[in-house]
Amino acid sequence: MINITLKDGVAKEYQAPITPIEIAKDLSAGLAKVACAAKVNGELRDLRFPIESDANVSILTFEDAEGKKAFWHTSAHVLAQAVQHLYPEAKLTIGPAVDNGFYYDIDVEKPFVAEDLEKIEAEMKKIVKEGEALERFELSGDEAKELMKDNPYKVELIEEHAGKGEKLSFFRQGDFTDLCAGPHLMNTSPIKAIKLTQCTGAYWRGDANNRMLCRVYGISFPKASMLEEHLKMLEEAKKRDHRKLGKELELFDIFEEGPGFPVFLPKGMALRNTLEGYWRELHRKAGYLEIRTPLILNEELWHRSGHWDHYKDNMYTTVIDGEDYAVKPMNCPGGMLVYKSKPRSYRDLPLRMGELGIVHRHELSGALHGLMRVRCFTQDDAHIFMTEDMIKDEIKGVAALIDEVYSMFGFKYHVELSTMPEDHMGSLEQWEQATSALENALKELGRDYVINEGDGAFYGPKIDFHLEDCLGRTWQCGTIQLDYQMPERFDLEYTGADGEKHRPIMIHRVLFGSIERFIGILTEHFAGAFPMWLAPVQVKVIPVSEKHMDYAKGVYQKLFDAGLRVELDERNEKIGYKIREAQLEKVPYMLIVGDKEVEAGNVSVRSRSDGDKGVSTLEDFLCAIKVEIDSKAQ
Repeated sequence: MINITLKDGVAKEYQAPITPIEIAKDLSAGLAKVACAAKVNGELRDLRFPIESDANVSILTFEDAEGKKAFWHTSAHVLAQAVQHLYPEAKLTIGPAVDNGFYYDIDVEKPFVAEDLEKIEAEMKKIVKEGEALERFELSGDEAKELMKDNPYKVELIEEHAGKGEKLSFFRQGDFTDLCAGPHLMNTSPIKAIKLTQCTGAYWRGDANNRMLCRVYGISFPKASMLEEHLKMLEEAKKRDHRKLGKELELFDIFEEGPGFPVFLPKGMALRNTLEGYWRELHRKAGYLEIRTPLILNEELWHRSGHWDHYKDNMYTTVIDGEDYAVKPMNCPGGMLVYKSKPRSYRDLPLRMGELGIVHRHELSGALHGLMRVRCFTQDDAHIFMTEDMIKDEIKGVAALIDEVYSMFGFKYHVELSTMPEDHMGSLEQWEQATSALENALKELGRDYVINEGDGAFYGPKIDFHLEDCLGRTWQCGTIQLDYQMPERFDLEYTGADGEKHRPIMIHRVLFGSIERFIGILTEHFAGAFPMWLAPVQVKVIPVSEKHMDYAKGVYQKLFDAGLRVELDERNEKIGYKIREAQLEKVPYMLIVGDKEVEAGNVSVRSRSDGDKGVSTLEDFLCAIKVEIDSKAQ
């Protein structure tokens, strides 16, 4: 007999071996019906996984993020099976679950079009209705190659694993078999609603030297109502797309002369400068000193920091005076140089240095996406140098700062603790010490968090903050990374109270993550209707006709002198047209001036959100909006 401890802490005895699906059936028929996968001793497992000794077991459903992944992974297999039925000559490659659904990369002579996707989707629905069971089995390398001999892509994957002497895992559903580690649903019938959303090009294994494949994206749900809700969200997301709004509101553009290198237009710069001004004031109050480090530093520095070995494929390089240099992909090595610029004492610590530093990273052209994925962006970095006993308080201080920022914008968020990756620097002991320090700080803060195994930075574990926008989409922005490695590699020191030299420990952290990306997120979150304090144009003065222009110019000048971002609509157009235009430009306030306003020395106030607000003196209007701006009301 073995003891199985369930999610709620209840322990049950079972005859070994037992599978998660058998445990689910024992607990309730309803749970077994909706089970998607399982966690066994913290590791994601297929429902068919044999448990042979005492274990902690959680049954995962579609409500769990990893349960969704199993659901969508199974849906990807259904997609592949449908393609196999309709296009037998197609070569199937890989089909994983992703954050919002699934995709499958397929080698076809002619890329699929919308009509093809409709046919594939219809075939998928037929397969699902049959409710075929998924059967897992293993083969040796030679057996696997024989099974997949007609598919060079699968053979390539098999050869990579077979060389390590591994058994290869396969899943079979009806007439379709795929090389796959799982996990999967027990059968296809829980997939009640499917939608293939788009088809794009993707190079095999992301390498531009390889063949271009056809990538089909899809989404699926256990209920039709969930799909309807999702499609409505996608429709709303299209309206909020920051690339569309960025052009319409004249915030930014990206030209063919510089793919991935955004250009900020005057209104975009007004928004950006306001955001950066807020960042600077926030950091001044929190005791940070601002620095600026060079864009280009020599290659030796990047070897010393470890970035060259772990990041060189994403770096741009150049030669200056016969010496190799690199354009910085991260700000931290420059921060190390600033720390080393003079002797440091324990009295200087904690030393908090912030930088709005421009970095460049080479991203594949297919991955570029407006402001969300670019090749040049500004990280709102900070590096905190401290002693061992300061770690907890500094982490808590950064977490409080991130909470203040996200709460102010109205974002909910969740926290993940990312642990040591395979490709890492430093000893296991240092990593355990650093991970424990982050975990203890989170516990003291009383924050719920999930462990993200193996996703830490190469130099240290990290806490990631994933914010949720008004459509329920999540974005990873803020991060706190604890680093014992870089102070070692750069030989950083401080003189302790004992007069001896000691090694500081450091935190890398960002709040916004990338200024550009954060602006993209804010644009979509607010649908371009930015709150008053952030709006690129805060007030538009609109004269009813040409004869009111002189008075309108006086109103404009007073607002301008008061420090507001204001525009005057001098066009010879009808008043209704000018108001509609200002509304489309999402300007928070319009001041209408006509005969009555000129005569009384007032303005008619119109709000973007509330419409006509009535007549006001200019002084009263200025007082009211100053309160709105200073409070950063949303």
